[in-house]
Amino acid sequence: MAVLLDTHAFLWWTQDDARLSTRAREAISDSECYLSMASCWEVAIKVSLGRLRFDRPVAQFFAEQLLASGVSLLPIEFRHVMRIAQLPFHHRDPFDRILVAQALEEDLPIVSSDTAFDAYDAQRVW
Repeated sequence: MAVLLDTHAFLWWTQDDARLSTRAREAISDSECYLSMASCWEVAIKVSLGRLRFDRPVAQFFAEQLLASGVSLLPIEFRHVMRIAQLPFHHRDPFDRILVAQALEEDLPIVSSDTAFDAYDAQRVW
């Protein structure tokens, strides 16, 4: 099985955060995992705004954590962006909307605590 990680799921996985559910941990451990480039973009914005901090540069954090965790980056493709035009506005966050579009286009469940994803046809694992 393969899964798409929501931004917080990836961060919590890399930090062994207790907020990551048991089911999410199992899905990440037992699956081929992808992180959207949109999540990297979201984190970079939060770092630049001072809303998220790391003990090293954000680029180094991603390079190290992607390698250590075996998570693969999922690029944003034209078809992902065009899928957004078909999505109802159950979720207003542009980062979450691209994640939904990617999950639907790639037929991947999303590992996320965000119940707003349940309004879409994408499967959510938590």
